[in-house]
Amino acid sequence: MQTSFDREQVEYLVRTYSDLIARISYTWFSNTSDVQDISQTVYLKLLTSRTQFDTVDQERAWIIRMTLNACKDLKKSFWRRRVSGFDENPEIAVAMPEFEDNPVLAAVQALPLKYRNAIYLHYYEGYQVQEIAAMTGEKPATVSAHLSRGRKKLRSMLGGEPYEQASIRV
Repeated sequence: MQTSFDREQVEYLVRTYSDLIARISYTWFSNTSDVQDISQTVYLKLLTSRTQFDTVDQERAWIIRMTLNACKDLKKSFWRRRVSGFDENPEIAVAMPEFEDNPVLAAVQALPLKYRNAIYLHYYEGYQVQEIAAMTGEKPATVSAHLSRGRKKLRSMLGGEPYEQASIRV
């Protein structure tokens, strides 16, 4: 990857990764403005870094890792801890766009963050346990446990029985 980008390269990156960054960010915040902030942060890091990628898969994994890091940074930021959001103040809430009604996605959103990340990266993005472990900095056994516990929670949330596990596709 070059250190300076032309308009065509920037358009390619935005076209290719905007949806991915938004979906991952939305699993953390469920807030359009936070999703936009994360997207901007990730693109700035990508455009200003000197990182070179041998394959598209490496580039995609790097962007996922940067998105997760940006989400973590925003979540633990001083501003985020000290300021209440629109959710806590419904009288000043603005109309947020409605996302597609999907009971499985809603259930995934309701999972604790550690399970939500593993489920999302595995089922929605198609990554294997080893790849998720490398991206998140977790041990593969931990990722496997998060997947297993996340599936169990989803099954109970969606009203499935253990023998129905094969029919529940996230």
